[in-house]
Amino acid sequence: MSLFEFDKHAVEICSLGEEGNDLEFWLSRTPEERIAAVEHLRRMMYGYDPATTRMERILEIDDLK
Repeated sequence: MSLFEFDKHAVEICSLGEEGNDLEFWLSRTPEERIAAVEHLRRMMYGYDPATTRMERILEIDDLK
């Protein structure tokens, strides 16, 4: 489940110094909303696999002598 939807037709690339950028928008967001947006972009770029989010198993079985 995603908090954001990505509209590929609404994408425009510009520098932060150019007029019409999103700097003011992101400065008006809470830190939690900014982190959630970064996490969403990270998952879009690198994917999300729930199986890899678990802790690695570190137990080993050894035979007693």
